Amino acid sequence: MDTEVTDQPIVLNVREITKILPHRYPFLLVDRVIYLNLSENTIIGQKNVTMNEQFFQGHFPNVPIMPGVLILEALAQTGGILMHQKGHSEKIALLLNINNAKFRRPVVPGDVLTLHVSGIHLTSKGGRMLAKAHVNEQLAVEAEIGFVLMDKEQL
Repeated sequence: MDTEVTDQPIVLNVREITKILPHRYPFLLVDRVIYLNLSENTIIGQKNVTMNEQFFQGHFPNVPIMPGVLILEALAQTGGILMHQKGHSEKIALLLNINNAKFRRPVVPGDVLTLHVSGIHLTSKGGRMLAKAHVNEQLAVEAEIGFVLMDKEQL
């Protein structure tokens, strides 16, 4: 994926992300946004995976692996930030479907997930995004995520 180099390594920090997403600990799964290009419908976020995550207590506790569904959620949250930044701040992106999900490598404590999300088809009502999570430039998870945009007051 071609990304332009920016002077500012962090586009959005976690405090700014909490102003956009309704999620909170332990379900806020994006720590920062490091790249955002609205004209290309592209965003890159990061999730620092630590042993302190609550899910490691019960998900393979002797061999901690981040649940794949939470990696997909981190990708979906990153896509939600993209839609907010594209001018849909009065709406919230709700997960509609996940297609062609593939899990390529386990994600373990100490990994930094790099969350690449690109809009395939985006409208004021929803859309589809291509989402890929990498660890050290190795593909960990990929999927196509469909979502609907709803007015926040309707929820």
